[in-house]
Amino acid sequence: MSFMEYRELIQDGDTAIVFLGHDSMFPVTIQQGGQTQTKYGVIRHSTDLIGKRYGSKVTCSKGGWVYILYPTPELWTMNLPHRTQILYSTDISMITMMLELKPGSVVCESGTGSCSLSHAIIRTVAPTGHLYTVEFHQQRAEKAMEEFRQHKVDNLVTVKNQDVCKNGFGVSHVADAVFLDIPSPWEAIGHAKDALKIEGGRVCSFSPCIEQVQRTCLALEEHGFTEINTLEILLRIYDVRTVSLQIPDLGKAVEEKGSSESSDASKQVSVFQQGSALFKSGVSPRETVGHTGYLTFATKSLLF
Repeated sequence: MSFMEYRELIQDGDTAIVFLGHDSMFPVTIQQGGQTQTKYGVIRHSTDLIGKRYGSKVTCSKGGWVYILYPTPELWTMNLPHRTQILYSTDISMITMMLELKPGSVVCESGTGSCSLSHAIIRTVAPTGHLYTVEFHQQRAEKAMEEFRQHKVDNLVTVKNQDVCKNGFGVSHVADAVFLDIPSPWEAIGHAKDALKIEGGRVCSFSPCIEQVQRTCLALEEHGFTEINTLEILLRIYDVRTVSLQIPDLGKAVEEKGSSESSDASKQVSVFQQGSALFKSGVSPRETVGHTGYLTFATKSLLF
Protein backbone atom coordinates (compact mmCIF):
# COMPACT_ATOMS: atom_id res chain seq x y z
CA MET A 1 0.00 0.00 0.00
CA SER A 2 1.05 3.59 -0.56
CA PHE A 3 -0.11 6.87 0.95
CA MET A 4 -0.05 8.31 -2.59
CA GLU A 5 -2.26 5.73 -4.34
CA TYR A 6 -5.64 4.46 -3.18
CA ARG A 7 -6.32 0.73 -3.23
CA GLU A 8 -9.70 -0.94 -2.76
CA LEU A 9 -8.81 -4.10 -0.80
CA ILE A 10 -6.98 -4.56 2.50
CA GLN A 11 -3.80 -6.63 2.18
CA ASP A 12 -1.24 -8.16 4.51
CA GLY A 13 1.34 -5.55 5.59
CA ASP A 14 -0.93 -2.52 5.06
CA THR A 15 -1.20 0.36 7.52
CA ALA A 16 -4.90 0.98 8.17
CA ILE A 17 -6.90 3.30 10.42
CA VAL A 18 -9.37 1.71 12.86
CA PHE A 19 -12.19 4.26 13.19
CA LEU A 20 -14.33 3.99 16.33
CA GLY A 21 -15.59 7.58 16.20
CA HIS A 22 -14.51 11.08 15.23
CA ASP A 23 -12.65 11.41 18.51
CA SER A 24 -11.44 7.81 18.70
CA MET A 25 -9.27 6.15 16.06
CA PHE A 26 -5.84 4.56 15.82
CA PRO A 27 -3.48 3.04 13.21
CA VAL A 28 -2.80 -0.67 12.91
CA THR A 29 -0.43 -2.74 10.77
CA ILE A 30 -2.31 -5.59 9.10
CA GLN A 31 -0.64 -8.97 9.70
CA GLN A 32 -1.67 -12.46 8.67
CA GLY A 33 -2.76 -14.22 11.88
CA GLY A 34 -2.64 -10.99 13.90
CA GLN A 35 -5.42 -9.43 15.95
CA THR A 36 -6.29 -6.03 17.39
CA GLN A 37 -8.10 -5.40 20.68
CA THR A 38 -10.72 -2.64 20.85
CA LYS A 39 -13.34 -1.67 23.42
CA TYR A 40 -15.88 -3.48 21.22
CA GLY A 41 -13.87 -6.70 21.18
CA VAL A 42 -11.18 -8.35 19.08
CA ILE A 43 -10.60 -7.80 15.36
CA ARG A 44 -8.93 -10.78 13.69
CA HIS A 45 -6.85 -9.62 10.76
CA SER A 46 -7.00 -12.84 8.71
CA THR A 47 -10.76 -13.30 8.80
CA ASP A 48 -12.10 -9.80 9.50
CA LEU A 49 -9.77 -7.54 7.49
CA ILE A 50 -7.60 -9.09 4.78
CA GLY A 51 -9.46 -9.14 1.47
CA LYS A 52 -12.19 -6.74 2.68
CA ARG A 53 -12.71 -3.30 1.12
CA TYR A 54 -11.37 -0.17 2.78
CA GLY A 55 -14.26 1.69 4.39
CA SER A 56 -15.93 -1.58 5.41
CA LYS A 57 -17.92 -1.88 8.61
CA VAL A 58 -16.27 -4.64 10.66
CA THR A 59 -18.04 -6.38 13.54
CA CYS A 60 -15.86 -7.09 16.60
CA SER A 61 -16.05 -10.13 18.89
CA LYS A 62 -18.29 -8.40 21.46
CA GLY A 63 -20.83 -7.37 18.84
CA GLY A 64 -19.72 -3.77 18.41
CA TRP A 65 -18.40 -2.51 15.09
CA VAL A 66 -15.71 -0.22 13.65
CA TYR A 67 -14.75 1.13 10.22
CA ILE A 68 -11.41 0.35 8.56
CA LEU A 69 -10.15 3.39 6.64
CA TYR A 70 -7.40 3.87 4.07
CA PRO A 71 -4.72 6.20 5.49
CA THR A 72 -4.45 9.76 4.18
CA PRO A 73 -2.02 12.47 5.35
CA GLU A 74 -4.89 14.05 7.31
CA LEU A 75 -5.76 10.79 9.07
CA TRP A 76 -2.09 10.08 9.68
CA THR A 77 -1.67 13.50 11.32
CA MET A 78 -4.42 12.59 13.76
CA ASN A 79 -3.02 9.14 14.56
CA LEU A 80 0.76 9.17 14.10
CA PRO A 81 3.15 8.31 16.95
CA HIS A 82 4.37 11.62 18.40
CA ARG A 83 8.15 11.91 18.48
CA THR A 84 7.93 15.70 18.56
CA GLN A 85 5.26 18.40 18.63
CA ILE A 86 3.53 18.25 15.25
CA LEU A 87 1.76 20.55 12.82
CA TYR A 88 -1.95 19.94 12.28
CA SER A 89 -4.08 20.24 9.16
CA THR A 90 -5.16 23.83 9.91
CA ASP A 91 -1.59 25.14 9.62
CA ILE A 92 -0.56 22.57 6.99
CA SER A 93 -3.25 23.73 4.57
CA MET A 94 -2.08 27.35 4.86
CA ILE A 95 1.57 26.34 4.39
CA THR A 96 0.76 24.33 1.27
CA MET A 97 -1.20 27.22 -0.26
CA MET A 98 1.19 30.06 0.64
CA LEU A 99 4.26 28.15 -0.57
CA GLU A 100 2.40 27.57 -3.86
CA LEU A 101 3.15 23.83 -3.85
CA LYS A 102 1.95 21.68 -6.74
CA PRO A 103 2.84 18.40 -8.50
CA GLY A 104 6.47 18.61 -9.58
CA SER A 105 7.57 21.09 -6.89
CA VAL A 106 10.87 20.54 -5.07
CA VAL A 107 10.73 21.32 -1.34
CA CYS A 108 13.36 21.50 1.42
CA GLU A 109 12.16 20.93 4.99
CA SER A 110 13.77 21.13 8.46
CA GLY A 111 13.12 19.49 10.86
CA THR A 112 11.40 16.29 9.93
CA GLY A 113 10.07 15.52 13.42
CA SER A 114 7.08 13.16 13.40
CA CYS A 115 6.56 13.53 9.61
CA SER A 116 3.11 15.12 9.85
CA LEU A 117 3.85 17.93 7.38
CA SER A 118 6.18 15.69 5.36
CA HIS A 119 3.36 13.35 4.30
CA ALA A 120 1.18 16.29 3.21
CA ILE A 121 4.02 17.82 1.18
CA ILE A 122 4.85 14.50 -0.50
CA ARG A 123 1.23 14.01 -1.57
CA THR A 124 1.10 17.55 -2.97
CA VAL A 125 4.32 17.35 -5.03
CA ALA A 126 3.80 13.76 -6.25
CA PRO A 127 4.37 12.12 -8.67
CA THR A 128 7.27 14.13 -10.17
CA GLY A 129 8.30 16.40 -7.27
CA HIS A 130 10.67 15.69 -4.40
CA LEU A 131 11.09 16.49 -0.71
CA TYR A 132 14.51 17.00 0.90
CA THR A 133 13.98 16.84 4.66
CA VAL A 134 16.67 17.41 7.31
CA GLU A 135 16.49 16.10 10.89
CA PHE A 136 19.13 16.92 13.53
CA HIS A 137 18.26 13.96 15.80
CA GLN A 138 19.67 10.68 14.43
CA GLN A 139 17.02 8.31 15.86
CA ARG A 140 14.18 10.50 14.58
CA ALA A 141 15.81 10.63 11.14
CA GLU A 142 16.13 6.84 11.04
CA LYS A 143 12.50 6.39 12.16
CA ALA A 144 11.34 8.84 9.48
CA MET A 145 13.17 6.86 6.76
CA GLU A 146 11.57 3.66 8.07
CA GLU A 147 8.08 5.18 7.94
CA PHE A 148 8.57 6.54 4.42
CA ARG A 149 9.65 3.07 3.22
CA GLN A 150 6.69 1.43 4.96
CA HIS A 151 4.28 3.92 3.38
CA LYS A 152 5.88 3.42 -0.08
CA VAL A 153 6.79 7.09 -0.58
CA ASP A 154 10.57 6.78 -0.10
CA ASN A 155 11.14 7.44 -3.82
CA LEU A 156 9.72 10.94 -3.34
CA VAL A 157 11.76 11.95 -0.27
CA THR A 158 15.39 12.19 0.80
CA VAL A 159 16.10 12.24 4.56
CA LYS A 160 19.35 13.77 5.83
CA ASN A 161 20.64 13.60 9.41
CA GLN A 162 22.56 16.85 9.93
CA ASP A 163 22.43 20.33 11.47
CA VAL A 164 20.72 22.58 8.94
CA CYS A 165 22.02 25.72 10.66
CA LYS A 166 25.62 24.62 10.06
CA ASN A 167 25.48 22.33 7.03
CA GLY A 168 22.36 23.44 5.18
CA PHE A 169 20.09 21.12 3.20
CA GLY A 170 22.76 19.41 1.11
CA VAL A 171 21.37 20.83 -2.16
CA SER A 172 21.81 24.16 -3.97
CA HIS A 173 19.51 26.10 -6.30
CA VAL A 174 16.95 23.28 -6.77
CA ALA A 175 14.06 24.08 -4.40
CA ASP A 176 10.83 25.89 -5.20
CA ALA A 177 10.07 26.28 -1.48
CA VAL A 178 11.74 25.91 1.91
CA PHE A 179 10.05 25.21 5.25
CA LEU A 180 11.75 25.72 8.62
CA ASP A 181 10.49 24.34 11.93
CA ILE A 182 13.56 24.68 14.15
CA PRO A 183 14.36 26.60 17.38
CA SER A 184 16.56 29.21 15.65
CA PRO A 185 15.33 29.59 12.06
CA TRP A 186 17.24 32.88 11.57
CA GLU A 187 20.48 30.86 11.56
CA ALA A 188 19.28 28.83 8.57
CA ILE A 189 17.98 31.65 6.34
CA GLY A 190 21.25 31.82 4.40
CA HIS A 191 21.15 28.07 3.71
CA ALA A 192 17.48 28.37 2.72
CA LYS A 193 18.36 31.09 0.21
CA ASP A 194 21.11 28.86 -1.24
CA ALA A 195 18.72 25.90 -1.56
CA LEU A 196 16.12 27.94 -3.49
CA LYS A 197 16.27 28.20 -7.26
CA ILE A 198 18.14 31.15 -8.72
CA GLU A 199 14.95 32.54 -10.26
CA GLY A 200 13.21 32.79 -6.88
CA GLY A 201 11.07 30.77 -4.50
CA ARG A 202 9.17 30.95 -1.22
CA VAL A 203 10.19 30.40 2.42
CA CYS A 204 8.02 29.60 5.44
CA SER A 205 9.14 29.52 9.07
CA PHE A 206 7.01 28.14 11.93
CA SER A 207 7.79 29.55 15.40
CA PRO A 208 5.77 29.46 18.64
CA CYS A 209 7.29 32.67 20.09
CA ILE A 210 7.05 36.19 18.68
CA GLU A 211 10.70 36.87 19.63
CA GLN A 212 11.72 34.09 17.23
CA VAL A 213 9.56 35.69 14.54
CA GLN A 214 11.22 39.08 15.02
CA ARG A 215 14.74 37.70 14.65
CA THR A 216 13.69 35.61 11.64
CA CYS A 217 12.17 38.64 9.88
CA LEU A 218 15.36 40.64 10.44
CA ALA A 219 17.43 37.79 8.96
CA LEU A 220 15.08 37.58 5.96
CA GLU A 221 15.51 41.30 5.30
CA GLU A 222 19.30 41.03 5.58
CA HIS A 223 19.34 38.26 2.94
CA GLY A 224 17.20 40.26 0.53
CA PHE A 225 13.85 38.49 0.91
CA THR A 226 10.71 40.45 0.09
CA GLU A 227 6.96 40.17 0.79
CA ILE A 228 7.67 39.23 4.41
CA ASN A 229 4.49 38.63 6.39
CA THR A 230 3.44 36.67 9.47
CA LEU A 231 0.13 34.86 10.03
CA GLU A 232 -1.50 33.15 12.99
CA ILE A 233 -4.24 30.60 12.32
CA LEU A 234 -6.84 30.39 15.10
CA LEU A 235 -9.49 27.73 14.57
CA ARG A 236 -12.95 28.10 16.12
CA ILE A 237 -15.44 25.30 15.49
CA TYR A 238 -19.14 26.06 15.95
CA ASP A 239 -21.53 23.39 17.19
CA VAL A 240 -24.71 23.53 15.08
CA ARG A 241 -27.70 22.37 17.09
CA THR A 242 -31.50 22.61 17.05
CA VAL A 243 -32.98 24.76 19.81
CA SER A 244 -36.58 25.37 20.82
CA LEU A 245 -37.54 29.00 21.45
CA GLN A 246 -40.78 30.31 22.88
CA ILE A 247 -42.59 32.60 20.46
CA PRO A 248 -43.27 35.94 22.18
CA ASP A 249 -46.88 37.01 22.71
CA LEU A 250 -47.19 40.33 20.87
CA GLY A 251 -50.91 40.69 21.55
CA LYS A 252 -53.89 40.27 19.27
CA ALA A 253 -53.92 41.87 15.85
CA VAL A 254 -56.11 44.97 15.38
CA GLU A 255 -59.48 43.87 14.04
CA GLU A 256 -61.29 45.95 11.46
CA LYS A 257 -65.01 46.26 12.04
CA GLY A 258 -67.13 44.37 9.62
CA SER A 259 -64.24 42.38 8.25
CA SER A 260 -64.56 38.65 8.82
CA GLU A 261 -61.30 37.98 7.00
CA SER A 262 -59.44 40.23 9.44
CA SER A 263 -61.09 38.45 12.37
CA ASP A 264 -60.04 35.02 11.08
CA ALA A 265 -56.50 36.23 10.50
CA SER A 266 -56.20 37.63 14.02
CA LYS A 267 -57.34 34.32 15.49
CA GLN A 268 -54.68 32.48 13.49
CA VAL A 269 -51.97 34.90 14.65
CA SER A 270 -53.09 34.57 18.25
CA VAL A 271 -52.98 30.78 18.11
CA PHE A 272 -49.56 30.78 16.36
CA GLN A 273 -48.02 33.10 18.97
CA GLN A 274 -48.82 30.80 21.86
CA GLY A 275 -46.46 27.99 20.77
CA SER A 276 -42.74 27.50 20.29
CA ALA A 277 -40.57 27.07 17.21
CA LEU A 278 -37.43 25.11 16.35
CA PHE A 279 -34.37 26.98 15.08
CA LYS A 280 -30.90 25.99 13.91
CA SER A 281 -28.28 27.72 16.05
CA GLY A 282 -24.47 27.88 15.86
CA VAL A 283 -22.90 27.81 19.32
CA SER A 284 -19.20 28.46 19.89
CA PRO A 285 -17.44 26.20 22.42
CA ARG A 286 -16.73 27.50 25.88
CA GLU A 287 -13.09 26.50 25.49
CA THR A 288 -11.22 26.78 22.19
CA VAL A 289 -7.73 25.80 21.07
CA GLY A 290 -5.62 28.93 21.20
CA HIS A 291 -2.20 29.80 19.85
CA THR A 292 -0.16 27.10 18.09
CA GLY A 293 2.50 29.10 16.29
CA TYR A 294 3.31 31.94 13.91
CA LEU A 295 3.79 31.31 10.19
CA THR A 296 6.24 33.72 8.56
CA PHE A 297 6.36 33.75 4.75
CA ALA A 298 8.81 35.49 2.41
CA THR A 299 9.81 35.51 -1.26
CA LYS A 300 13.36 35.30 -2.58
CA SER A 301 14.24 38.48 -4.48
CA LEU A 302 15.74 38.19 -7.96
CA LEU A 303 17.91 41.26 -7.31
CA PHE A 304 20.09 39.76 -4.55
